[in-house]
Amino acid sequence: MTGLPTFDPIWEQLRNEGRNVDRYPWDVIVSFVYRYAPHDKARSEINILKVGCGGGNNLWFAAREGFQVSGIDGSPTAIAYARQRFAEDGLYCDLRVGDFTQIPFESNRFDLVIDRASITCCGLSTAKKAVSEVRRVLRTGGKFHFNPYSNLHSSYVSGRHGPDGLILDISAGTLVGVGQICFYGRSEIDALFTEGRELLTVQHMAIVEQVQPQFTEHAEWLVIAEKR
Repeated sequence: MTGLPTFDPIWEQLRNEGRNVDRYPWDVIVSFVYRYAPHDKARSEINILKVGCGGGNNLWFAAREGFQVSGIDGSPTAIAYARQRFAEDGLYCDLRVGDFTQIPFESNRFDLVIDRASITCCGLSTAKKAVSEVRRVLRTGGKFHFNPYSNLHSSYVSGRHGPDGLILDISAGTLVGVGQICFYGRSEIDALFTEGRELLTVQHMAIVEQVQPQFTEHAEWLVIAEKR
C-alpha cells in the first residue's frame, strides 16, 4: 500500500513501532453506533464498516455487541494486529488491506460506515473519491460518520501547504508526527456531500489547552450524513 494517495506510509511505520494502536473504542463511535443502527433489525443483521480501521478497536466493540463488522486499512501491520486480536477474543471481522478510493466490498451492503480521522489524512480530491465509495457501499438510509480535522486546529498553521489541500511537516499542536493532514472548513465539507446525501448533523468541536505557555486548540468536525 505504500505510495497510494489514500495512505501516508508513516502510518505503517507507526503501527510497526506499536504506536497509535488503540485498545478501546472512542466514545463518539459508541454513541454513533447506538444512535444510528437500525432499530427494526437484529444486531446480527446490521453491517458496519470502518474506513481506516487501524488495530480494530472500534470494530472490536461493535463485534462484542453482536453487530456484523468489516474494516479496511492501508497498513498491513494494523490489519494483522486486528485479526490476531479478534481471533484471540473469539470474534469475527472481515478485515482487508485496501485503498479508500476502491473499497473492496459490494454496493449497498452496509447500514453504517465510520470514518474517524482517516479520510482527513487524504487530499481533497482523494477524499471526494473515498466519500463516493462510501456512498456506493451504504444501503439507502444508511448513515456515514465523517470526522475530519478543522482548519481552526493549531496544527494547521504550523505546517506547510502541500498538494491537494494537504498540510505537511506539522510542527506544533496535537498532530505532530502523524504525517500529512487535510484540515477542513465548512465549504470543504459541503463540497463532499453534493451527490444525493443529506447532512443530518454538522458539529464543530474544539478543545483549548490553557495550562501550557501557549494556548493550543484541537478542533475537528463531526458530520453525520444519510444516503438517500
